[in-house]
Amino acid sequence: MKLIVPAHSPVTPDMTDEGPTDAELDAIEHELPLITAEVELLDVQIALLDRPVTALDERRLRRARRKVLNARTEVANRTASVREGDAA
Repeated sequence: MKLIVPAHSPVTPDMTDEGPTDAELDAIEHELPLITAEVELLDVQIALLDRPVTALDERRLRRARRKVLNARTEVANRTASVREGDAA
């Protein structure tokens, strides 16, 4: 049996050998405290899905949200200071 399908080169390149670049790894490392805080907040939210919320649970949730906000502020401030340093 002879195939009548035209031989095309693939549309997307084969990227099996490539990994993240150094710049991408640096960006991930820069945002790691925020990522960790968001994962902890998600853990608390998941734990509260199937049970009534107690006063202790409310504190845990507030603490996790506060940690995310602090991490976001820290990442934003570091990004702003890097940009100012690059401009000089």
